[in-house]
Amino acid sequence: MTLKIFLEVVELRTKVASVFPFAIGVLFSIAFFHEVHWFNTLLFFIGMLIFDLATTAINNYMDYQKAHSTIYKYEENVIGRTGISPKLIRNMILGMISFVLILGLILTARTGILLLFMGAVCCFIGIFYTFGPIPLSRMPLGEIFSGVTMGLGIFAMVVYINTYSTKVFDLVLSLHSGQFRLEGNIWVVLAIILASLPLVFTIANIMLANNLRDLERDIENHRYTLVFYIGRPVGIVLFQLLMYTCYLVILLGVFTQVYQWPVLVTFFTLPKIYNNLQKFKQQLPQPISFSYAIKNMILFNGSYAFGLLLSILFTHLN
Repeated sequence: MTLKIFLEVVELRTKVASVFPFAIGVLFSIAFFHEVHWFNTLLFFIGMLIFDLATTAINNYMDYQKAHSTIYKYEENVIGRTGISPKLIRNMILGMISFVLILGLILTARTGILLLFMGAVCCFIGIFYTFGPIPLSRMPLGEIFSGVTMGLGIFAMVVYINTYSTKVFDLVLSLHSGQFRLEGNIWVVLAIILASLPLVFTIANIMLANNLRDLERDIENHRYTLVFYIGRPVGIVLFQLLMYTCYLVILLGVFTQVYQWPVLVTFFTLPKIYNNLQKFKQQLPQPISFSYAIKNMILFNGSYAFGLLLSILFTHLN
């Protein structure tokens, strides 16, 4: 397998969706909790990226195996088009997942057992998103699972590995007595969930945009996504609603002091995102329509990260 084919199988160019929850998680840990542990952060980033590559490879592998359209299987899917051995792809996937498991165990030993459980849930969803007899991506749950797993899951784990020393939230487990208990502050946990919502919504919108674009081809390949059940017109309204709700979350966060005022810089992106939403609606179902979901995610989350960075600088200056 050449490097070019490998990068096409794992679709490295698409990994921005997981980088934003990671980066914003680190910035939020510093801005809200005033804590960061760089070595843990580096280990997590490596493991997160490799697992994301593996899940994309699984997606391409399963799409190849389950394809009902011969045109898609041998002319559009990277495995069929390049003639690479499916067995080689399978072994590559197993190798990457095994490496991620080792990193996960190291991080668990350095932080706490709760990370193992959170990671296991996210990995389970990531693998079975496209793997198995009834993959999650072929059900009307893809947007929920992708948004929550990446937007909340990655974000919460990043916060956990950077705040473990102060036990912001944790699982206490005693194998000797068989007792366990969850510890934490409910208001802090709610703040973490609130801060993750823009990530949840923008990542869910990527899957929604993909399903809005590919509705006919998905039906041809027996993939009955959310858009199949609600239809394109309602799907477009949902796509717009999720994007605008991100701004409401920012306002609520400032009002409840989860954020400081510099995060309001995100509102400078609203005119451009409005234009992108209109263009997305006009271009459907053309392939170019999907690019507007990516642009909106990068634009909003980029400004979100910048706002948190300004908040950190503002705190240090005062």
